[in-house]
Amino acid sequence: MSAWSIRCTRAALLGALLVAAPMWSAADDPPRDEKMTLQGGKEGTAFGSLTIEGEDRIRIEFERPTLDLHFDPRQTKGLDLGDAREVLDRERPDLNTPLLAASAFARSPYLGRAWLDELGDGPVARFRPQLDGVESWKLTVADSRGETVVEFGGRGKPPQEIAWNGLSTAGEPSLPGLTYSYVLEAHDRAGNKRNFVGQGFELRPYRVQNDDSLLMMFSGEALRVKADPRQRTPMPAPVVLETASWINQAAQLDQPVQVKAIARSFELANALTQNLVRELGPRVLGDPSRIQALTEVAPDAPEHGALSVRVGP
Repeated sequence: MSAWSIRCTRAALLGALLVAAPMWSAADDPPRDEKMTLQGGKEGTAFGSLTIEGEDRIRIEFERPTLDLHFDPRQTKGLDLGDAREVLDRERPDLNTPLLAASAFARSPYLGRAWLDELGDGPVARFRPQLDGVESWKLTVADSRGETVVEFGGRGKPPQEIAWNGLSTAGEPSLPGLTYSYVLEAHDRAGNKRNFVGQGFELRPYRVQNDDSLLMMFSGEALRVKADPRQRTPMPAPVVLETASWINQAAQLDQPVQVKAIARSFELANALTQNLVRELGPRVLGDPSRIQALTEVAPDAPEHGALSVRVGP
């Protein structure tokens, strides 16, 4: 087909379409709703302040009024600012949770040690005389100088056991570390006198407790501990741990604690008190300053010195 034939065919087809198509009139305008429809992918501002960009983007522009506040918060009714302390007290800090977390795996130095039995309770010595036909008797306890410490006596047969609590006739505690002896003197009905001398003995660490005070006595030698290479930090002597346990069981934690050492020289007495105060400080409840240190020098003191710890008056 030639080019001229193609042009004729296209002209004939266009003419046919124009004849077949109806004429356009104003009555055939689309409804208003259809005019307000904007197809996707196109932009327009036919909706006033509403601008549609594409199918899924809508932008609305409007004027915002200026917010201008004219008031003083300090003069507002019902508003009380208070002070800094009131602000901090609104939420109190939680002190228990961090303490429990920090101390969950730490051993408390104030725990009681019921398995220790260094400080004896009760009599420090027991005497069992076995005599018959006795009208009167007297048992005398003497120290290393031969001076009388305490006496027991009576009429008739002596008891099966005579217990001594460690206190002298004047109520003073006897020092551990010294050698003591006793003499039993007996008289029969005829007036005959018999003396029985017992073997010497030493007092072990002991304690005397009543309603108002607690007294613990032990020798300076009891503070010595054997070095253990397996322990990085040397542990104090068992008598120190037990002493701290008894102090913590006192009724009042603000009572003074008097640590007194007696030795043949001031250097030894001072060393004993300083050592004991240093060991008791972190293991005793309450203010460590309530532990008071005293020293006494006596030529007849035990070789390694002696210590007394008194709680209360």
